[in-house]
Formats: sequence, structure tokens, C-alpha cells
Amino acid sequence: MKTPTIIVAVLLALVLGVPFVMSAGKHAATHNDDAPTLIVVTPHVPQIRDEFARAFSAWHERVHGTPVNIDYRAPGGTSEIRKQLEAMFVDAVKRQESSTGLAMDESGFVPLKPGSIAFDVMLGGGSYDHGLLKRGVSVQVVDTETNQTTIDVRMSAPMDFTQSELDDLFGENKIGPQHLYDPDQYWIGTALSSFGIVYNRDVYTDRLHLPVPEQFRDLTQPELHGWIALADPRQSGSITTTFDSILGNEGWDNGWRILRALCGNTRYFTNSSTKPPIDVSQGEAAAGLAIDFYGRGQAQVIKDSGGGDRVGYTDPAGAVYVDADPVSIINGAPSPELAKRFVRFCLSEEAQALWQFPRVNPDNPIGESGEPMGPHDYELRRMPVRRVMYEKYFDTFIDHVDPFEIVSDVENPGWRTGVQVMMGCFGIDIAVDCRKAFEALNNAIESGQFSDEELAELDNLFYSFPTTEIEGQPVPFTQATYSDVRNAWRPPGAQQRLEIEYTKFFRNNYRELIHRVNERL
Repeated sequence: MKTPTIIVAVLLALVLGVPFVMSAGKHAATHNDDAPTLIVVTPHVPQIRDEFARAFSAWHERVHGTPVNIDYRAPGGTSEIRKQLEAMFVDAVKRQESSTGLAMDESGFVPLKPGSIAFDVMLGGGSYDHGLLKRGVSVQVVDTETNQTTIDVRMSAPMDFTQSELDDLFGENKIGPQHLYDPDQYWIGTALSSFGIVYNRDVYTDRLHLPVPEQFRDLTQPELHGWIALADPRQSGSITTTFDSILGNEGWDNGWRILRALCGNTRYFTNSSTKPPIDVSQGEAAAGLAIDFYGRGQAQVIKDSGGGDRVGYTDPAGAVYVDADPVSIINGAPSPELAKRFVRFCLSEEAQALWQFPRVNPDNPIGESGEPMGPHDYELRRMPVRRVMYEKYFDTFIDHVDPFEIVSDVENPGWRTGVQVMMGCFGIDIAVDCRKAFEALNNAIESGQFSDEELAELDNLFYSFPTTEIEGQPVPFTQATYSDVRNAWRPPGAQQRLEIEYTKFFRNNYRELIHRVNERL
């Protein structure tokens, strides 16, 4: 690699590292010089970070003889973390290729030198994003004959459990259609996440006079116009999973109508899936979509602060998507052995109890340490991944919910990219037009001044999708053509160009709808 290229790569790495350094958690500031340090990049909230830092250090001191510092880096949501890691890996691969070369083991894994990446593990997020860590990055490097070639490098490294150990820990590697851990051990589930509705009873039921929401479609009612808080699926992997699950459970046509109407009722879109539950709890929004533990956790915060039970959370019956919340060891981690110990700790009953036990008290079950198990300061309200916790300790749980019983058997259809592209165009980037058009459509329906044919035309203006030109032919956006349309976004610059066209289509339709209704009403 030429010197200027190396300089640029090093500078890029420095710039990309800034968000991680600037967001280091408080445990980096209380560093114990006599203890090893584990560096964890995570989207998890501070309460989870604090409880796991305390518990892992105590466990490690008991089992391995020394406490451990955890240096947390929390620069944003899962998708944002992954994108930054991708850029850092490209740089690290090029630097290693230019200095010592790259070698591939018999399984096709290309190990990076310890310390090549400044993080030991990624904790939290969905299985989809951790699967992308396993898939890794494709990097153009220079081979021995100075020809450009592409090498694939995984961003995560496999664990070393025996299959017997995994069977003892997990039993069947399945919840609904999902895995509890990657069969190749590149990610291991630590908790389970479901995706549902968080709502404010004071606003939703008392002010708006609506019954407690039970299904996602309940959030599309016209009374909720301007009251729904949503995260941007282009920024949040968890909300993308939720939207993909809605499409899977409702089907293509009904699912997209729900997503379109949700956008029409939004108060805002945020880049963080942790914000809607907070705003719902404060009455800034009536309801929003949330991961279960964000919803239940915020309800706990409000209850603990004397706010009563005004915040509720619903897992929509028959439509509950449950996903593993994994931990992955980073390829090129500074302390790979310490990282492996952390993964093993996360699967211990002591760590699993942190997720769902009440704060430590004499009535909590006793763990291997001889002390009652559970969190010390924060009740995390999450679902453990190990079945044994439900078999042995279910009566101790705060939330008497068994995800293995409520999970939907419908597999997510894999339309995530379509969600991100289309929702960005029809709902987020032109949010004001979308909201005004949805309000106009509902006003037209309520007015009784439009014929059925006219209402059908207005409905089509709001809910229709643009076509995509493929090989000179306009192709509609349907379930049957989804793969073809998605592939049309792949060439360099194609997605950006088409997003401009799609956005123009939606904006024109919305404004035509608004114009027709305003002329009559």
C-alpha cells in the first residue's frame, strides 16, 4: 500500500474512533490500575451497562482471581455502531495486509491481530446486525502480483463452546423461527427481545378516550393523528425488525397499509429507539413502538419515581416477534480471552438473573456466590435467553411472561431494506406532507361528502407505490417483484437516484390528495 494511502487510512481510523472514545462509560473513568479492562461497544442503556459491569467484575474476581474494569462505548444504535465498525475494519484489514499480510484458516476465517480493533465485544442489538458482523466486510487489497483482489473478513470471532455445552445451556436452538445462537458461534444470545407497543394511559385512554392498544393497527386510528412516536428504521435496527415483523404477520398489502398509516399519525421520527418510551412516559406522545424492555423499563422508572402505572406495554397477541439479543466477540479484539470469559459469564444463572429478577433482597434465590441473585440498583425488565430460568425461577420474575410460549411462528420476511428505503421516502423525509395527507384522507372519510369512487381515488393517492424502471420496463413494488426492485437499488448511485424519484412520487400524490380534499371541505 502506498504511503499516502496509509496516512489517509490512519486519519480515517482516528476520525471514526472519536464517537467511541467520546462516549466511553463511567466505568472507564473509575479505572482500577490493578485489574484488566474489557472494552464493550453497546447500544444498551446505562442501567444495563452498570449492572453487568458490577456483576461481571465480581464474578471474574471469584472465578479467575481478579476484578475487571469494563470500558463501555455507546455511540448510538446498533445500526450506527455496525456501520462505524465496518469502516474501521476496512482500515484495519488494509493496514494488516500492508504490514504482515493476511492468512485464512481452514474454516475461511481471517483473524486480525489482537488489538487491531479497539473493542473486545459488542453487547446487545438484534441477531440481524450481529449476523452482519459475522458476514463481515469485503476489502480490496493488493495481492503478491500487485493486482487488486477482494478478501472477505468477518468482524466477529467464534466462541469455543462444545456442542454439549450449548445443548446444556440452551436446549433446542430455536425460539419461533429464530435461533438462540449462531450455529457457528459467531454470536451468542444473552437475552430475548420482543417488539410491541408502549403507551401512556393518561393520554391514550383518559384524554383521547381510546381503549388500550392490543394490535399494531390500533395505532392507525385517526384520533391518534400527531400522537405516535417512531424511530427511523434507517438508524435503528430494532425498529426495522419490528416493521419487518408487522409485514410478516399482516401480509404485504395490509402490512404496508399499517406502516403507511403509522407514518401518517407520527409526532416525529427519532434516530434512537430509546426515545419513544421516554416521550410516551412524559405525555409527549400517546404511544409508540418499542422493544419490550424499553417499554417495561420506562414503566418501571415512572412507577419508582411515584408516577403510578400511567405507562403500559403491550405484546400484540399472535404477532409477537421474539429475537435473541446477542453478544459477539470482535475479530482483532485487544483481550480475546477476557472477551470469551465475558460471554460465558453472560450465560451463567447469575448473569441471567440480572435481566428479570427484582433488585437484590433476602427473598431472591441464592446463586453460586452464596448471595441472592439479581440486580443491585436497576430492575432491567428483560427476558433471559436460557429456558432453565423459566423452569426454575419463573415465580421470582417481575414480568410473568414466557417468550417461548407467546412467540409468533411467522418468520420475518426479510423486507428490511425495502422498509428502510420506502419508509424513508414516503414517511420520514417528507413527514409533514405525509401527516397532512393522512389527516386529509381521514377528514374526507369522516365528512361524508365524497362518493365511494372518490374515496377510493384518495385512498390510492395515499397508499400507492411508485414503479421502478428495470430493463426499460416499469416494475411495480409488490411482494412478487420485491427482489427485482431491491436489486435495482444495488448499482452505485442507483438507490440514491431512485429515492429522489420515489420521494417526488409520494410528495406529488400527497399534495394532490390534500388539494382535492381542501377544495371540497
